Formats: sequence, structure tokens, C-alpha cells
Amino acid sequence: MKEQFPQARIVALADQFDLSVVRLGHAAGVNGFCLTASAPEVLIKSFELVMLGETVLPSAIFRSLTSGAASDQDQSLHVNSVAEAKLPALEACKLSMREREILGCLTKGEPNKVIARKLEITEATIKVHVKAILRKIGATNRTQAAMWASQRLPRTEGSTLNV
Repeated sequence: MKEQFPQARIVALADQFDLSVVRLGHAAGVNGFCLTASAPEVLIKSFELVMLGETVLPSAIFRSLTSGAASDQDQSLHVNSVAEAKLPALEACKLSMREREILGCLTKGEPNKVIARKLEITEATIKVHVKAILRKIGATNRTQAAMWASQRLPRTEGSTLNV
């Protein structure tokens, strides 16, 4: 593809990536690697970055490449390959009360618009909080954050989070 269209931007989209395939793909001119389970917003931003000339890798792949611990053989990184044990405990994350409240809404699958109305703040503020939550807990998307929270945040009756 690159031989015929040198200006083309190429993104590989898959359920999982083998590190050796990522290295081969990069050598062949692939500009980005995205996981199919990524949130739509993440995919859109990744595509935009690739179109601007950036190289995009899922964080799990980046961590494996930079840690030097991964071998080229038999290193598949699955959709939820960031091991749950590597994600920090609730206390270590230092989430604010508002972030915990928003995280509780994420566990219910509520979109930003619904959370914003419920908490009477703007949707843009929710997006800022969600990004901060993802950064603090080391999650790559809302789904991973919700799974993390469902295992770590205490629940009360009616599946409402006790924050």
C-alpha cells in the first residue's frame, strides 16, 4: 500500500496485537494500532492523530515496549490485557469526591450528557473529570474504568455507589 500511495496513513484495528506483529507493522509503515474495544471517542481521536502525522499505540503495547520485559514471541496483548493487578487500589488513586461520583455513574453506563444533567454541571466538565479519572487509575477507556470501579468502590442497596 505504501509503495503505491506513500502519503497514505494506515491504522491497524484488531481485538489484540502480538508485539512482533506491531514491530513488523511499524517497519512496514503502519501509522497507528487501535483496539476494537476502545471507546468510540478514543478511536476518533486516534484516527485524527494519525491523520496529523502522529503514531498511535494502545497504552498496553506502549508499556510493554518501553518496559523491556516483553519478548517478541508469544506476547499477545488482549483487549483487557492491562492486568487488573497492575491497576491501583482506590486509596492510591486520590480521586476527589466528584470524581468518585462520576466514576459511579460510569459503572452504570451513563453517557456524559446524562451525568452532566444529574450533577448539574456542563458536559465539558464531565469530560475533564473522566480524563482525570482515567489518568489517575491507569485505565485506557471508560469501560475499563467502570470495570475497575465495580471491583473497588463499595456498593450500597440499589446498586448506588457509596462515595
